Amino acid sequence: MATAIGSHVLIVDDDYGFARTLSRVLTENGYETGILSGGSGLPEYMATRAVDLVILDLSIPGHDGFSLLELLRRDPSHRDLPILALGSSAPDDTSEHALGMGASDLVSKPVRVRDLLARIRAQLRASRTLNQARAEARSQAALVELLHEITLNLPTRELFQVLVRQVAATLRIPRCSILFAKPGAERGTVVAAAENPMLRELVVELPRYPEIRRALDTGAVVHITDVTADPVFQKMTDLSTTSALVLPFAIHDERAGVFFLRTGPGDPPLGDADLRFATRVVESAASAIEKALDREESVRRQEAMRQLAETDALTGLLNRRALSERLEREFERAMSQGTSLTCALFDIDHFKVANEKFGQQAGDRVLVQFAELLRREQRSVDVVARAGGEEFVVLLPETGSAGARLLAERVLKRVQNAAFGEAESPIPITVSIGLAVFPDERVPQAPALLKLAERQLERAKADGGNRYSD
Repeated sequence: MATAIGSHVLIVDDDYGFARTLSRVLTENGYETGILSGGSGLPEYMATRAVDLVILDLSIPGHDGFSLLELLRRDPSHRDLPILALGSSAPDDTSEHALGMGASDLVSKPVRVRDLLARIRAQLRASRTLNQARAEARSQAALVELLHEITLNLPTRELFQVLVRQVAATLRIPRCSILFAKPGAERGTVVAAAENPMLRELVVELPRYPEIRRALDTGAVVHITDVTADPVFQKMTDLSTTSALVLPFAIHDERAGVFFLRTGPGDPPLGDADLRFATRVVESAASAIEKALDREESVRRQEAMRQLAETDALTGLLNRRALSERLEREFERAMSQGTSLTCALFDIDHFKVANEKFGQQAGDRVLVQFAELLRREQRSVDVVARAGGEEFVVLLPETGSAGARLLAERVLKRVQNAAFGEAESPIPITVSIGLAVFPDERVPQAPALLKLAERQLERAKADGGNRYSD
């Protein structure tokens, strides 16, 4: 609803001279006016123009003014439109009938200008107050719904999308985004935008957005109702933004970014009610974002600690403890699904001799290089681990004896052709391999599969090494 001054008043009266005079008086008092001499054009006029108040003559010839009054009130979009009814007199029954049909007030002819202007101002003020209250109620309901969504422990990416989508929908604006940047930064990262749900981590140059830089640098809300009247935008051309609202937020008491709301050509400017709603959203959202970021950082730390606990420090492969857990898991899956599981145990032949001859540092390099060789042979479903010392294990789910032999032969060939140690002083090595395949009557449980692979490895060693045994 427009403010009193500048509001559009439609006069529906068959007395054109009276209507012209009244229109001139209203124009002189700051109102915009339109005139209809009859009711035939009323529906079309109301459908194509934003009307703030109607002055309706109840005695239009050929039309029943009460019928026009009823026509307006039947339309839900005009339910709260102020309508001043004009009557030739003001008997009680006419007033009661007009007010009962939905007139906001009844004014008798001849009209006293001062009285009419006062009534127009009162009706527009009451209408504006009602619409503001309803807008605030809608905003409050939207805020409650939004707060419910952002307290659901959403991942940050989903949380950002919920925030921009809900704010844009509630305020009926085309563009709302969340940008992370520090004060004084030259670049920022847009993490979500209502106008482009697929956008992820878009880096933007902040000198192109003076309103964002102002909010980041000052920590204050930037509310620009008309960018053409703002000094910051005077040197900018081809503006696609007509009004803007930039609300900075902090994470752990440090300015971290902004909510950036914009309208474009043809959109109503962002007003004070929009500012109040957006401010409440940002106050709640900043806390939710902080908690979500903390939660994800905690998960990352726990995952890093888990990987550290499961990883061999030298080679980066799974360690013996993690191997035992994965062996149990893969064994249970093979049993439940009736599939095969191969355990291949590798041991570098005469490693202790090589270690003593070339030194521990060179020996460690050989272990790292052999681990990398096994990684290159690894499928996505395979498990590669360092069992300890110079022993390594590869678990091959859904792989039987034929597949186990193919892997062993391939690794033997790769070792034979590989250069271990330093290029200037290569260390020749060979490996022995023990293969065990489930199902096997000797393997009732997971640890037995590794024990069987160890026995096969011992047989390969006893036969001279540089071979596999199954």
